Amino acid sequence: MKSKIDLVKAWLKKAENDLSAAENSIEAKLYDIASFHAQQCAEKYLKAFLTYHEIEFEKTHAIEDLLLLASQIDDSFVEMIEKGKKLTPYAVEVRYPLLIQEPSEEGTKELLGIAIKIKELVLNKMPLGEKDY
Repeated sequence: MKSKIDLVKAWLKKAENDLSAAENSIEAKLYDIASFHAQQCAEKYLKAFLTYHEIEFEKTHAIEDLLLLASQIDDSFVEMIEKGKKLTPYAVEVRYPLLIQEPSEEGTKELLGIAIKIKELVLNKMPLGEKDY
């Protein structure tokens, strides 16, 4: 059976893979794909943090809900809720035609910036760093 730390590390690795995919997709001008992976990156970093702190969470893609849960551990997550909300629609809607406006380069870079801020916040609040996964 895998330990809690193994699961946390697995979430972090998946989050990093999504971050790389987002960055590569921006380079390729695939802004819908980049936006999806930016959302996924933030979601997985937050789920790693919640798992580390043994906070149960429902199956969700709502970044604001995950940030709210994380704020029960550390209130600095509250500051990211409004910005985090911007990522939520890119979990599902962006993958289907005509459900959401296609993101622009500028908008996609903003979403990636939010995901990176969430990553930094999570890593600053957990003893696991990038070298650990």
